[in-house]
Amino acid sequence: MWIQKRIQLAAKPRGFHLITREIVGQLPELDRIEIGLAHVFLQHTSASLAINENADADVRRDLESYFSRAVAENEPYYRHTLEGPDDMPAHIKTVILGSSLSIPISDGQLALGIWQGIYLCEHRNHAGNRNIIVTLHGE
Repeated sequence: MWIQKRIQLAAKPRGFHLITREIVGQLPELDRIEIGLAHVFLQHTSASLAINENADADVRRDLESYFSRAVAENEPYYRHTLEGPDDMPAHIKTVILGSSLSIPISDGQLALGIWQGIYLCEHRNHAGNRNIIVTLHGE
């Protein structure tokens, strides 16, 4: 069985946001899959996806702090600056973190570890809605 859905996430501020419930809440078809794979793809170049700690919000704050220092704004060697000082750093962060995830499905649920959650990593200061394509495959 193949199922594909487009999920739109409301605009979020810059930072790392736990979106597991938002995604699963829009995938009632998961219940029908005993074993399979979910491919989650973000259709943007200035935000990314990651899997990490789902319990302590300090992890998300620390990740944002780290990436803001590691890929700073207003570097004199950036040429792509027409969309603001946060744009080129956002593209770099997306290349580093990635725009897709593959997650196993077991017994009608995403087979994430007990402390794992899906993050939307928003790298822009004033981003709009974000679109995700989820493809489910399994039996």
